[in-house]
Amino acid sequence: MAAPPRLARDTLRITPMGGLGDVGRNMASFEINGELLLLDCGVLFPGEDHPGVDLILPGLHLLDDRLDKVKALVLTHGHEDHIGAVPYLLRRRPDIPIYGSRLTLALLREKLREHRLRETVYREVAEGDRVSVGQFDLEFLAVNHSIPDALAVALRTKAGLVLHTGDFKTDQLPLDGRLTDLGGFARLGAEGVDLFMADSTNAEVPGLTPHERDIEPALERVFASARKKLIVACFASHIHRVQQVLNVAGRHKRKVVYVGRSMIRNMGVARDLGYLQVPGNTLIDLKDIEHFRDDEVVIISTGSQGEPLSALSRIANHEHPVITAGDGDVVLLASSLIPGNENSVYRVINGLARNGVRVVHKGNAMVHVSGHASADELLYCYNLLKPKNAMPVHGEIRHLIANANLAVQTGVAAKQALVVEDGTVVDLRDGVAKTVGRLECGYIFVDGGTVGELGDAELEERKILGEEGFISIIAVVNLHNGTLVSGPDISARGFAEAEDVFDEVRKTLAAAIQRALDDGAEDTFQLQQLARRTVGRWVNQKYRRRPMIVPVIIAT
Repeated sequence: MAAPPRLARDTLRITPMGGLGDVGRNMASFEINGELLLLDCGVLFPGEDHPGVDLILPGLHLLDDRLDKVKALVLTHGHEDHIGAVPYLLRRRPDIPIYGSRLTLALLREKLREHRLRETVYREVAEGDRVSVGQFDLEFLAVNHSIPDALAVALRTKAGLVLHTGDFKTDQLPLDGRLTDLGGFARLGAEGVDLFMADSTNAEVPGLTPHERDIEPALERVFASARKKLIVACFASHIHRVQQVLNVAGRHKRKVVYVGRSMIRNMGVARDLGYLQVPGNTLIDLKDIEHFRDDEVVIISTGSQGEPLSALSRIANHEHPVITAGDGDVVLLASSLIPGNENSVYRVINGLARNGVRVVHKGNAMVHVSGHASADELLYCYNLLKPKNAMPVHGEIRHLIANANLAVQTGVAAKQALVVEDGTVVDLRDGVAKTVGRLECGYIFVDGGTVGELGDAELEERKILGEEGFISIIAVVNLHNGTLVSGPDISARGFAEAEDVFDEVRKTLAAAIQRALDDGAEDTFQLQQLARRTVGRWVNQKYRRRPMIVPVIIAT
């Protein structure tokens, strides 16, 4: 698809910069009459295909020549896949006003403090608020999710009315009593919704998402059966789940200790703001855990997705400085699997099981419910809103397609149910949304202290190193008299066979180098390419391997 044309006046251009095609790095830009509004700015956590990568950012490069046009960043809620990339955006332009709910901004403040970003412009909003930001009239509506204070956003512009749900579900018995504002949805539907952008994460799941409180009986059974140490692993931002664990721990007379920096930070913020109610004399510090018996404590830990450096992974690998888990202990994974994390999670489960730990998870007990609307909830919203156009958001391509199919079933014209991925540009004008072009919106990798310097080529090299091994070749030649002075010496790492297997190809390579010298080769680069091809061909034919080969030819 070609690049989009020049934007016409009073036309709203929507460009997804992340989150459409992946579960993470959610971000979109809205542009009209020379002004931009950004919605969310999250990260994607790397999978096994991204060795050495710390985080993956949305397509921030699409803003490089338009940062001065950005009027605001609006955040729907405080999960990492919606706020985690904000520090990297603010490094490009630190004075972008940020709109969000009280809890969302509080969690963001802590994150920005860690990044030493202190000159941020915050604009706190709540459900029911309606504010004008340049060309955009914004209205915020309550939605429930697996974190408190989540918001949907209605954007009114000269091009029409857009409703973006953020992450949401329609739990009718939420733990905090805060219902999704379906009445507000109905009011917007009566006004006329031109484009509905709905969370697609559970669009393939039939029925309704269970209530959060439905898991409490299972939590009770886990606590009642645990005779020794009990560790609960969940997202560091899942305040509702932590609240449930605190409540059950209080009934079972267990002290609670938080483990993991992000868990300690987020629960402290939630408690200070009143979103987390901690029973008195319940919390203890990790350093005090040795003063209590195993059956008197419950540990709430990060690491439910198998993150290598998380507290739970370190416990499973016997690397945690304080906590161990062994025979008779119980670990409860109070979360669902994010697509792509399956192998990491199962690796942790197997490591714990090998140590004699009983692992309770969503696959064998009702210990977690999703924070996202299932198919029947989405159908209800489509019927309530009767949107002219639908553009599913937040999910892999299969989720987006399933969501679009739901829209069509409720009466949205098939050609107006747009399934698009990151970088696809959609224009809304006169009640009609259509794709008009595409921009390159690849991954931006955070690798240690570098951002965006790691590319696909370097990532491919890391994969080869990890999967196929490394072979180095060193030879010394005299270009003046055309002789091979020394070598070639061949050594390998990550290559299972003993190094004497290279004796055969060493003779072949020496002969090939000498022939090239006899033919008048005067360029060490040419000889290096010859060495790479010769050894690479031999390894491929003999071992069906593609190791990284680094030849060094030294001229004297």
